[in-house]
Amino acid sequence: MRIIGTQDLDAAAQAIEGGELVVVPTQRWYMVCADASNARACDSIITGKRRPSGKPLAYVAPSAASCEGVFTFSPAASRLAAAFWPGDLALLLPWKSPDDAARHAAVGSPALVTVDPGILGHLAARVKVPLAATTANISGDAGPNDPGPAVTIEQVHAFIAASGLEVSVIVDGGVCPAANHMTIVDCFMPEARLVRTGLVHQRAISVALGTEIRTV
Repeated sequence: MRIIGTQDLDAAAQAIEGGELVVVPTQRWYMVCADASNARACDSIITGKRRPSGKPLAYVAPSAASCEGVFTFSPAASRLAAAFWPGDLALLLPWKSPDDAARHAAVGSPALVTVDPGILGHLAARVKVPLAATTANISGDAGPNDPGPAVTIEQVHAFIAASGLEVSVIVDGGVCPAANHMTIVDCFMPEARLVRTGLVHQRAISVALGTEIRTV
């Protein structure tokens, strides 16, 4: 396992392209990443995290423009992407091609899509494969002493030990300050619905849409 700085993303990109796992920081917390089209790598993350079946990893796109040929955007999805991408918002979007959906089963159909403003987004722009990511923690509430997703390198190491994941590269970004989730909005149907609140506030979502958003 290599620990690298945030300026050395080439090593992280090469590991992802080689089918290996990488951990990178965001302002929220550390994320485990893999090639979204590599079923073996993605399945190892899901198994190691004890992630519930059917709960997708996030598809981290390099830009909003890169999504246009791959996903179908409703008017609501277009408004939210314009307002908050890059940012701490994920949209559930339908694939344009069933073949693409099948090749990227780990990120779901509809896919959970985001464009990250930091290191994770820079990695997505650098790799030559689609990037999948999820929080560096065991899924579910382990009790009152559960620290949640890792926000420090020490917590990343504890997660790796608990999960048994074989991680090739960790990008050291220091302490992740926000310790909060992305907001998730379901844009699969014409009327957008709020799935999970997070760093992008519900009021901000409603303002961008020009109407009060309902919850799922």
